[in-house]
Amino acid sequence: MSNIPDYVKTAYKALDDKMATDIRVLDISNVSSVADYFIIANGNNPNQVRAMADSVEEELFKIGVKIDHTEGMNTKKWILLDFGNIVVHIFDKEHRQFYDLERVWGDAPEIPQEQLRGL
Repeated sequence: MSNIPDYVKTAYKALDDKMATDIRVLDISNVSSVADYFIIANGNNPNQVRAMADSVEEELFKIGVKIDHTEGMNTKKWILLDFGNIVVHIFDKEHRQFYDLERVWGDAPEIPQEQLRGL
């Protein structure tokens, strides 16, 4: 897990720069064929949630990673950004607690934040 792809670090940094709360990166490559990584984070209000999603999409686009699919942009309660190898889940606090993706994907190892910083 020490060779974290730049696109994962870029998405993490984009969320961190927008003051995302409790950013978690799960390596799901060995437990699912959906993607290689899930990034889960939450914001404090609908505007922040939307700004976080926009930032991730913009920063990944800058490095050549294009989005495949989005969901939830209108509600801003749970926004899903699917980039193929990486899926970013951005929640408001209530929906993050309700869906508890960390528990659902509990078999996937979490990447320590120290490995995600310093792109």
